[in-house]
Amino acid sequence: MALTRVWSTRAALSLRVSVPCRGFSSAVEGLKFAKSHEWAKVEDGGKLASVGITEHAQKHLGDVIYVELPDVGVAVAQGTIVGSVESVKASSDINSPVSGNIVEVNKELLSSPGLVNGSPYEKGWIMKVEMSSRDEFNNLMDPDEYSEYVKKKIPNITEHKDT
Repeated sequence: MALTRVWSTRAALSLRVSVPCRGFSSAVEGLKFAKSHEWAKVEDGGKLASVGITEHAQKHLGDVIYVELPDVGVAVAQGTIVGSVESVKASSDINSPVSGNIVEVNKELLSSPGLVNGSPYEKGWIMKVEMSSRDEFNNLMDPDEYSEYVKKKIPNITEHKDT
């Protein structure tokens, strides 16, 4: 069903017809979002944040064919580039939405980069960061704020009529 939804959305975009912005799934509960289209979710009693790219970002990239993962043990600052995602049509940097130390990366993405497309909020996570400040996480956008941000920044394509 998800594949049908992705195909129909891409087809509608190529035909320049309006595509309604569908709401976030229940998978985003507890997630916070950066303006650079990464998400973070707190785990392990609030010390650890799982990080990935948003559904919106992966849709605009298209089929992901490669993920450059950061190194474990590296200290990162909020907003710094930690890796990249490459698709058949574009490449995009991955920024860390929180500061801290990278303690784990999703090595499954090396052999199955499409997990970023198929499950961006679950199996497609990119790294886990032991946060140095919970305040940075708290200041990220909640799902409603992120949805509004995306709508304002990239409005839906309006219906094209030949008259």
